[in-house]
Parts: sequence; structure tokens; C-alpha cells
Amino acid sequence: MNFHEIRFPTAISRNAQGGPERRTEVVVLGSGFEERNSRWADSRRSYNAGYGVKSIDDLNAVIEFFEERRGRLYGFRWKDHADFKSCPPERAPQPGDQLLGVGDGLRSEFQLLKTYGFSHAPWTRSIRKPVAGSVLVSLSGGAVPAANYDIDYATGIVALPADMTLASGGTLEITITYAPIIR
Repeated sequence: MNFHEIRFPTAISRNAQGGPERRTEVVVLGSGFEERNSRWADSRRSYNAGYGVKSIDDLNAVIEFFEERRGRLYGFRWKDHADFKSCPPERAPQPGDQLLGVGDGLRSEFQLLKTYGFSHAPWTRSIRKPVAGSVLVSLSGGAVPAANYDIDYATGIVALPADMTLASGGTLEITITYAPIIR
């Protein structure tokens, strides 16, 4: 994947508009009933940064950023100010915000996830490319020191020692918290 490890200017993205979008086809049948088909398995994020451009200098920054990425040739980091942490935007992140999995002593790698909804049809999104230093792992509610796990910041995979994921006499919930790094 062609990707540059650089974030789009935060001051401009703060006023951008956009968010997740899905591609769903609705076909109306002769009976009046509808058939629905989701063409994409997951949502994609799409933003319009033009709303964040407030000066000629802002416009120049966007042009420079765009040209350096060769248009759409290289991906880049983008901060979605409405969805950038493991909890709702106005709450403080806490251990246990998102369940990654249940430890069994065999599995030791877990993909960072964020689950939306909880009752009818929750949807889980894989979190890739988390901000370095923003992820905290907890086991059954207790924080795990960062020295005891590894995070691949390119894929969002958390690696724990297999013995750490084994609960005595039961299962062990592996949860994460992620919060922004202010820059």
C-alpha cells in the first residue's frame, strides 16, 4: 500500500465535513417490496477539507499536501475529530472501552477494534495505524504495563505473551483504550 506516515494539517481537518459512508443499493420490486444490497462490506470515510480552509495560507498548505501525495497516489493520516478515540467524543477514555477478545492462553495477537452499537446489529471496525503511544491494554479491567505488550502501529495488531492471556479457571477479557495524542 502506498502510504505516507504524515497527518493532514489538524487545524484544517478540524472544520472539515464528512465521515463514514456506505454503498447500498435499494431495488423496488414490482410488488412494492424492497430488496437491499450492501456493495461494500465496511464503511469508508470521506471528508471535504474545503470547509477548513480559512485563509490563502490554509489553501497553500492543502495544495502543498496534495501535491506531495501526488493527488490520491499516497494515503495519509487523517484525524476525524468526531471519532478518534475508543469512547464517545465527550467522554474520557477508560480501560475496557473496547473488547478485543477473550484470552484462552493460545491466541496472543488481537486486532484493535471499535464496535458501534450494541443491541440490534452492532458493527465492528478494525483500527489500523493507531497514533503511537495512544493505546492502553487492560486484562479483565486491570491496566497492563506497555512494556508487557507490543503494538504494530502499521496494522493495529496487539501482541501479548500467550501466558498473559490465560485466565486461571476461566476466560480473560482483553480490552483496549485509545485516546488522542495532542500535537
